[in-house]
Amino acid sequence: MTMPPFPEPTVPADGRAEVFLRYLDYFRDSVVEKVAGLAEEERRNSRLPSGWTPLELLKHLRHVELRWIEWGFEGRDVADPWGDQRDGRWYVAPEESFAELTATLRAQGAHTRAVVEGTDLAARGAPGPRWEGADPASLERVLFHLVQEYARHLGHLDIVAELAGGPVGE
Repeated sequence: MTMPPFPEPTVPADGRAEVFLRYLDYFRDSVVEKVAGLAEEERRNSRLPSGWTPLELLKHLRHVELRWIEWGFEGRDVADPWGDQRDGRWYVAPEESFAELTATLRAQGAHTRAVVEGTDLAARGAPGPRWEGADPASLERVLFHLVQEYARHLGHLDIVAELAGGPVGE
């Protein structure tokens, strides 16, 4: 299995928005590839004291983008922005498949790309419950948050995949 190429800083980009999108695409694809490289049993079981599974992480990252882009920045009415959680922890139902979770993550990524490509990075998000009473953040700040969220969780997944005998390295 070949991981996507890292978006090297020396590769020219049309602007900051394109840089954010390259990193988000890289991290999203890397998460999917790491989870794809695991046996189904390893995808659904945890090797960590915290108890999260690779499939739960995949679902969580989709909801992170949903919460920050659609519910937060766009101010959309999202039926269940915390749909990745149950009883205070991440949750994947037994009938949810890797293919389904991957498809929803990729669709969320396509939505994020469309928003970023059609919006100035300095634009402020719509007021709403995501901001918990604070002034909405700019799109640039939201994207910076998403990049760090993906990078951090991909690092967690790197360790889990290595423990499970799955793909290692960047």
